[in-house]
Amino acid sequence: MTNAIREEGETVAEQVAAPIAEPVAEALGSKSEQAYAFIKERIRNGSYTPGFRLVLGQIAKQLGVSVVPVREAIRRLEAEGAVTFERNVGAQVAMVDEREYFYTMETLSLVEGAATALSAPFVTPRDFDHAREINSEMADCLDHFDPHRFTELNRAFHAVIFEHCPNPHVLDLVHRGWDRLAVLRDSTFSFVPGRARESVAEHERLLQLIEAGAPALEIELAARAHRTGTLDALLSYQADHHAGSRG
Repeated sequence: MTNAIREEGETVAEQVAAPIAEPVAEALGSKSEQAYAFIKERIRNGSYTPGFRLVLGQIAKQLGVSVVPVREAIRRLEAEGAVTFERNVGAQVAMVDEREYFYTMETLSLVEGAATALSAPFVTPRDFDHAREINSEMADCLDHFDPHRFTELNRAFHAVIFEHCPNPHVLDLVHRGWDRLAVLRDSTFSFVPGRARESVAEHERLLQLIEAGAPALEIELAARAHRTGTLDALLSYQADHHAGSRG
């Protein structure tokens, strides 16, 4: 698969070049590492969203290098699963693995819902103020949307209302779920921005339930529905994207 990543018009013979002299190889390795870090950071922070096409020439120009180290960086990212290559399309940021994301979000909806319900009796007035401050900052992000920052704030908001969970095993499972989402390069919000606005509104409704002393089951189900709403938004986007690619 990696051999498929080559510039238009480049022959196989050109790819299989003679061994590179050691100082030149070292310089190329350094530039390849620079390109790798550059692309990986932009995937991580949401600048390069899933499906984003990686044009070797453009990236090379941004970095002031040739396409050779950029190609090597993309091959490395492809081996890690962060980049895919499609014939007639080229290299692009990998889509989120629907199956892995589904399992993680489904599990997280269950354990985080339980943790939030168990935590509810211990949420203080100060916690409510803090949660609303975070949610207000999330609302401000909607006008000049920064998906990575929004995701960080989203995690901070939920931590306020589930960290008081008295069951350490349930809490550990919640933390594991959030960490797993980071590995899967979540933010869903980077390519389903409409879900971000819904999420802010749902946060306030969740706070109102906890503040009013609603039954634990009602809080748990609301927290669970909030999480699965994000999952549904992603799956819908993925389905539309794949349908568009086939068309």
